[in-house]
Amino acid sequence: MSSILTAVTGRRQTTCRTASWWLSPDLRSVRAARRLTREKLADWGLDDQAEAAELLVSELVGNAVRHAYGQVRLSLSAEDGLLRCEVEDENPDLPRMRVVDADAESGRGLFLVDLLSCCWGGERTARGKAIWFELSAFAHAGTDCPIGALTPVAA
Repeated sequence: MSSILTAVTGRRQTTCRTASWWLSPDLRSVRAARRLTREKLADWGLDDQAEAAELLVSELVGNAVRHAYGQVRLSLSAEDGLLRCEVEDENPDLPRMRVVDADAESGRGLFLVDLLSCCWGGERTARGKAIWFELSAFAHAGTDCPIGALTPVAA
């Protein structure tokens, strides 16, 4: 499901692009989440953010599949120059960044999220928890206008 929401305030307009999918709680969902992210960002003209977004989405979905239970929900939104990616699962326990040694084979996911995103966080939800991150989002439309930037509406 995808939509474009438009809110008008006075003589200014802001556009929010949103998309959301339910994923099954198995490791195949990690590949599906990367594909869905890449395709949606291409639709929105946000190809420059696709590589980082795919990597970080796959980390969050992978964590949700490995450490949580129940369905996983991936949501993307682009508004006011930011791309927000959110992964919700049914486990209410919030993750924490760990210090891992050089030989560890896992445990670096949130470190990557912290390193590559503008900001990130997590919150408990009615169903469990949602972990999110944001990236700068500028569309390729021949301008450097951020997604959802306030633009005048014709009078």
